[in-house]
Amino acid sequence: MKSIDLIILNFNEVRRRSIKVWTSIPEEKLYWKPDDEAMNCLEMIRHVLESEHYYHLAIRNRGSLSVFDSPFENQPFTSVNAELEIAEPYRKKFIDTIKSFSEGDLENIKIDRSESGYIRDLGDMLLRVAYHESVHTGQLLDYLRTAGVPRIRIWD
Repeated sequence: MKSIDLIILNFNEVRRRSIKVWTSIPEEKLYWKPDDEAMNCLEMIRHVLESEHYYHLAIRNRGSLSVFDSPFENQPFTSVNAELEIAEPYRKKFIDTIKSFSEGDLENIKIDRSESGYIRDLGDMLLRVAYHESVHTGQLLDYLRTAGVPRIRIWD
C-alpha cells in the first residue's frame, strides 16, 4: 500500500469514528458545553468540518489563506446531519486533491503556515489535519462523559 493510500485510509477511518460519536449525541445535548468559554457539541463538529475545508484550501495554496470564505458562515446550527451535508462536497474535493498527489509530493511540497509557527511537508500537514479531527472527537467523548451521556464504542 502506498503512502497516499494510507493517508486516505486514515482520513476515512478518523471520519467514520467521528461520525459514530457525532451521531450518538442525543439531540438535547447538541448544545451542551462544559463551561461558558467552550464550544458546544454542535459548534465543535462544525469547527472540525470547517477547519478541514480551510486546511484543504491552505494545502492547495501551499500556505495559509489571507481570506477564508466559509461555506458554514451564516448557516444555522440545526443537526449533525445538516453539518455533514454542508461538508460533503468539500470533503470529496479534499480527498480528490489528496489522491492527485504523488509519493514525492508528500516530502517535496511545503505548506507555509509561518504565522502559526510552522512550515511542514505536505505529508506531515495531512496527518496533522486528521489528528485535529481526532483530538476534537476525543474532546466530544469527554463532553459526553462529563454530561453523563453513555459513549458509543468507537474501537471496533
